[in-house]
Amino acid sequence: MSITGIIIAACLVGGTGLVIGLLLGFAGKAFEVQTDEKEIAVREQLPGNNCGGCGYAGCDALAKAIAAGEAKADGCPVGGASVAEAIARIMGSQVEVVKKVAFVKCSGTCEKAKDRFDYYGNENCKQATATTGGGQKSCAFGCLGFGSCVSVCDFDAIHIKDGVAVVDREKCVSCGRCIMECPKHLIELVPYENKHFVSCSSNEKGKDVKAACNAGCIGCKMCEKVCEADAIHVENNLARIDYDKCTNCGKCKEKCPVKVIR
Repeated sequence: MSITGIIIAACLVGGTGLVIGLLLGFAGKAFEVQTDEKEIAVREQLPGNNCGGCGYAGCDALAKAIAAGEAKADGCPVGGASVAEAIARIMGSQVEVVKKVAFVKCSGTCEKAKDRFDYYGNENCKQATATTGGGQKSCAFGCLGFGSCVSVCDFDAIHIKDGVAVVDREKCVSCGRCIMECPKHLIELVPYENKHFVSCSSNEKGKDVKAACNAGCIGCKMCEKVCEADAIHVENNLARIDYDKCTNCGKCKEKCPVKVIR
């Protein structure tokens, strides 16, 4: 091959490479995914547990939602106040974080709650709930005590004690996974600073409650009558506390005849 042919071949190869490089560069710019700097900064503040307690698929999804203004700065229950405040500064906003913990609304321990039959199936709350009457306990609203909530808690914050799930307030990060797992809907998030809670979920009338459990709310309204802050009312046979109004005076607890307020 002559020197001229070699030069021509080199030019063709080089020119082809140059054209391909330009096309790739253009395509990269055209199809580039724009990343919000705020989204990156917010993601760096999130703990990375990807627990789903925020209601999103994981920390990446939450960071994107916060940056887009679709979620609040305190959207991560695991991060707590420090993370919420850091994210609020990034977003140029302010946030007041109220620490919350999970609370199991049931006092039906083995000694207090009666069983309708002996259960020999899989020790799984959802499967047990599918049996006749919603489980072995006489109270259809009560904790079954098989620990499905325990199995989904990544923070060792909930355990079964004497047949009822109990939350360790100091370990709980309010991720909400136990709430989603409980088939009886017995668990809710309550303000950490509040000291009084109604540990029952039954909507049955007093006579039926007492027939099933010695520790259930009988809807007598004694708590409602002594509350000076108008913070507790009996609705559908069950006492409910308005935590925004509650002053933690303790009068409702003192007056409750069945000691279901703790």
